[in-house]
Amino acid sequence: MKITPSLLSVLALSVGLSAFTVSAASLSLTQLDLTLTEQQGRSPKATAKTKIADKVFSNGFLTRGSSDLYIALDGKVATFTASIGIVDNPNYKEGAAVRFEVLGDSHLLYASDSVHPGEAARKIEISTSGVKTLILVVQTIDRLGTLAMWADARFEYSGKAPVAIKREIESAVILTPAAARTPKINGASITGVRPTHPFLFKIPVTGDRPIKYSAKHLPKGLSLDAKTGIITGSVQAAGDYTVILQAKNKLGSTERELVIRVGDTLALTPQMGWNSWNCFASAVTAENMKGAADSFIKSGLIEHGWTYVNVDDFWEYRPLPGDPIEADINAHGLALGKNPYHISPMSDPKLVGPARDSQGRINANARFTDMPGLVSYIHSLGLKAGLYSSPGPLTCGQCIASYGHEAEDALRFAEWGFDYLKYDMCSYRNYMKDTSRAEAIKPYELMGRMLHNQNRDILFSLCQYGDNDVWEWAANLGGNSWRTTGDINDTWGSMSDIGFSQNGHEAYAGPGHWNDPDMLVVGQVGWGPTLHPTRLSPNEQYTHISLWSLLAAPLLIGCDLTQADAFTLNLLTNDEVIAIDQDPLGRAAHRITQDRDVEVWARTLADGTVAVGLFNRGEISQTVTVHWSDLHISGQQAVRDLWRQKDVGSFGGEYSALVPRHGVVLVKVSSNGG
Repeated sequence: MKITPSLLSVLALSVGLSAFTVSAASLSLTQLDLTLTEQQGRSPKATAKTKIADKVFSNGFLTRGSSDLYIALDGKVATFTASIGIVDNPNYKEGAAVRFEVLGDSHLLYASDSVHPGEAARKIEISTSGVKTLILVVQTIDRLGTLAMWADARFEYSGKAPVAIKREIESAVILTPAAARTPKINGASITGVRPTHPFLFKIPVTGDRPIKYSAKHLPKGLSLDAKTGIITGSVQAAGDYTVILQAKNKLGSTERELVIRVGDTLALTPQMGWNSWNCFASAVTAENMKGAADSFIKSGLIEHGWTYVNVDDFWEYRPLPGDPIEADINAHGLALGKNPYHISPMSDPKLVGPARDSQGRINANARFTDMPGLVSYIHSLGLKAGLYSSPGPLTCGQCIASYGHEAEDALRFAEWGFDYLKYDMCSYRNYMKDTSRAEAIKPYELMGRMLHNQNRDILFSLCQYGDNDVWEWAANLGGNSWRTTGDINDTWGSMSDIGFSQNGHEAYAGPGHWNDPDMLVVGQVGWGPTLHPTRLSPNEQYTHISLWSLLAAPLLIGCDLTQADAFTLNLLTNDEVIAIDQDPLGRAAHRITQDRDVEVWARTLADGTVAVGLFNRGEISQTVTVHWSDLHISGQQAVRDLWRQKDVGSFGGEYSALVPRHGVVLVKVSSNGG
């Protein structure tokens, strides 16, 4: 946040007012420390001369997306008054809406209905006498990033002046019991590969080591390493091959079916892995990639089905001045060294060099001196490797990208051995004739064909932020997943607004093609090189993983795995929760009921059971109920708590649970307890 002299005076006033008692007085909300607000992104701020429906207000507290601000009162604040609404902005689309709430000591004092752009501001006056803690809440209903305003908001008080405070964070309680010492096979029960293409699959098994692996009915061309559990080779003939995987240690043995589908469909379940962006961003190195791969083994993540190790932007060179691409990008309104995507310029000389060789093949920068060796190392652990590019001439970080070299780049990626490509719109926007769907489709259709022409499988992940209703057409271009929103960050506003906005997209998800609401923001994140613990509270992290699993979303870890603590690893290794995401039916959840801050989401699973998430988006604990009629089931139903891996009991008609602030209860409902 930019600190100005006027802001310094406001902050000084807010601090000073909290230090002494005054007689009857009035205080503007904008005099509080608004930086303590939790919101979707960017710093909350006080503004002057704010307009709501063309009416000008002298000042306002501007928030972006869902937000909350906690304020300490001393019980002698008589009233809180404000005008509420959405600030004037001609770019807001039809359907944008928010709700305003005011809570006092865990009681709802005021709740608006839906507030839309262009509507006149609503004047509210709330008695706060006796209240110790006041909470101001804005809840996004539709359209992410809507700017809401508490205008001309004031407190009338006779005791201590109101002070903005940080809310108390609940303890990070590990809910999931430790894995059994006996062997258990985890992860996806189906996987796809194209005929003749290299096959790589690590059997994920928890339990005491050493473990001996075996498999019955492996198709011709595949072999299993009995010590590592890694299956490699290639299969010539298309078809479904049901393999019986087996694992044995000194305490017991187990087996489970794996269907190997040899055909033309990859990503039969959502991809699970790690991506460098949310932790290392522009500072990423090959050592970071190896560190993540090693952490998959050391932490045991690989034994729960986590597979991909992906480098995002900044593995490429930034073009040198005079590069042949410079004149072309200048003609399209771009320029080397001028970055419109708000990524800090890097002074690292290892980032600047020959972007392509004499034959037009893309080069990795000096931080990645041996791409084939790096990929080979990742493969040797039973993991797969991914990388990143853009259909434009430059990536979002101004490194060289694939425009005009799609065939060469796809071949280069395959020769290096990569298994995954994230393809980010970035500078291609400057090359589009207009913003139509047809123009958006062109570059992705082209790269989809180029990847399909290679002699190895490369999963294709489209990243263009949900524009042009990408879910309606991406699968037809060979897309295996597609981003449905803008970038996530580690705030409740960002994560919840993105996750709970996915209702309606479920019709487009299924085996081979998945909606992608962006990467996970648990653990140590920071967008490189400085990291910090996620700003999501423990309850919010449980909500994050539960919702993404219900949505059948790709699960891509965004934290530094070398620093993952026990709580973070526990979030990522609950096999019953992962099984919801990896369910072979591939039917994503949708919202089945909503009552203001509480929501129930559900998805039907391949075994006929139903996974249900009881969510509380509000600021106080609330009871959330799922009715069997809403799930189209009846009679007595067994309920199992998936995070605790514990049977709750049998219930007729409905199931209710007390859900904490920003929390979830994730259950599986079945007529037979399955």
